[in-house]
Amino acid sequence: MGWLAPLVLLNTGLRALLAILFGAYLDKRELQNALDDDVFDERGTDGELWLDYVADLGDGFHATYSVAWLLAQHELEVEGRRLPRGRVLLMGGDQVYPVASGDAYENRTKGPYRAALPETSRAPHPTLFVLPGNHDWYDGLTAFLRLFARRKDGHIGGWRTPQRRSYFAVRLPSNWWLFAIDEQFDAYIDDPQLRYFEKAAHDVGPDDRIIVMTPSPTWVKAEADHRPEAYDAVDYFIRTILAPTGAQVRLLVSGDLHHYARFSGADRDLVTCGGGGAYLLGTHTLPDRLTVPPEDTLTRHASRSRPYDLVSRFPDAATSRRFGRGVFLRVPMRNPGFAVMLGIIHTLTMLALAGAISQGGSIQRLFSIPLVLMVTLIMAGTVLFAQPPGASRDGHSRHWILGLLHGIAQVALAAGGAWVWQQLPFRDWSWPAPLVVSAVLYLPVVGLLAVELCALYLLAASHFKVNVNELYAGQSIEDAKSFLRMHIGADGVLTIYPLGIDTICRRWAADPEGAEGTPWLKPEEPLRVRLIEPPIAKK
Repeated sequence: MGWLAPLVLLNTGLRALLAILFGAYLDKRELQNALDDDVFDERGTDGELWLDYVADLGDGFHATYSVAWLLAQHELEVEGRRLPRGRVLLMGGDQVYPVASGDAYENRTKGPYRAALPETSRAPHPTLFVLPGNHDWYDGLTAFLRLFARRKDGHIGGWRTPQRRSYFAVRLPSNWWLFAIDEQFDAYIDDPQLRYFEKAAHDVGPDDRIIVMTPSPTWVKAEADHRPEAYDAVDYFIRTILAPTGAQVRLLVSGDLHHYARFSGADRDLVTCGGGGAYLLGTHTLPDRLTVPPEDTLTRHASRSRPYDLVSRFPDAATSRRFGRGVFLRVPMRNPGFAVMLGIIHTLTMLALAGAISQGGSIQRLFSIPLVLMVTLIMAGTVLFAQPPGASRDGHSRHWILGLLHGIAQVALAAGGAWVWQQLPFRDWSWPAPLVVSAVLYLPVVGLLAVELCALYLLAASHFKVNVNELYAGQSIEDAKSFLRMHIGADGVLTIYPLGIDTICRRWAADPEGAEGTPWLKPEEPLRVRLIEPPIAKK
């Protein structure tokens, strides 16, 4: 998907703005109190369990289906280890991009996963539990609940979907539990949800261990975005619901940031794994150490702050920087509509400026209405572009300064175009000949130059941790995907296998004669998976 395409930018921006302004009015979590409040049991009969975790899918087909195909395989052989398919699949948020709708889920999520593991009459059928992320929330969870929580006997292909709410608790083997909380844009945890988890926690004992799923890695955002309040809801949940049981939270896992990263501390691991199919987000700007909860939180009775060190990331920092430098090639290739939009804006600005110069060049002419409108549009657009939703509040001035510098550079490009236009023979042709000539000759060239200037800005701004997401979103990098395969053994040890896909598959062959339950599409080129780091054992 071209994330800088004008319609995508407009649609996603409007949805995000509406969610920020009216999110509380769209919140359906209170209504879920009327739905079944089941606590699910996935202990099985043999005392052990394989389960998978994936997040941030439903963007491009090739990347999403590559991950889905691997998840659907009966087993994966990875570096001499045989890893069976999970009996439980956990989707950790943002199941569709750019915004949630019935058609988007059908085509971008359900379609690929149904093709990877078609419905079959043969048991056993793995179970699917799904947690919504911010993109799932853009329609107030309407489409999400219809697809994933409509009935107890629902299914997505060969996966059963028994959940009835947007949050859930699952009892696992060997005294392990899974709690998945729905924060709704990192805002708060509603009262019906807290009562649900209080009921689930009644059966949790002091010898139990807990995995907590969250829609966003607020432990990273609290530090990186200088928003200590971002982690408050998670800390409140752990402190008030889980801590009284005496059980230990051993793992926090989330998606939302489209890469793999693990921070480790004395008590638990904090894992981000958002590599299910969405565009890659770089890792080189991640902090080397987190303090969780942040020491400057204003929450009373917050949990004791502990240090967590960054021990692994995928892709590594060097590869992440290399991907970032590809912005000059990938942004124009992935976003031709963006180049056209900038070309139109620059052409109109150039004509307005050239017209002012040709009519005497007085100062008054430089303040003509068309020219003022176009310059204002450029400056306002670049400043707003530098301050996307969720931008860091600390050092807020750097967003303004970089946005203004970017705007000045774009205006300077338009001024240079006006000077060049004045040297050309057809500048004095009668109207509308100049407009036609500029649209045919000038617009394509200046559109490409403006995009490259924007790419230069993105690369430079990323060094100040501004527009890092846009640097990678504009490139729509499909490779470097990841998911987790986890195993709870009869001995009570949780082993986490972080799996990475360096290169996705882009060529598929239909298999209409395949056996029941086998994928409808098979890869026509190698699709390899490897361990991102050695397996992680948690007791």
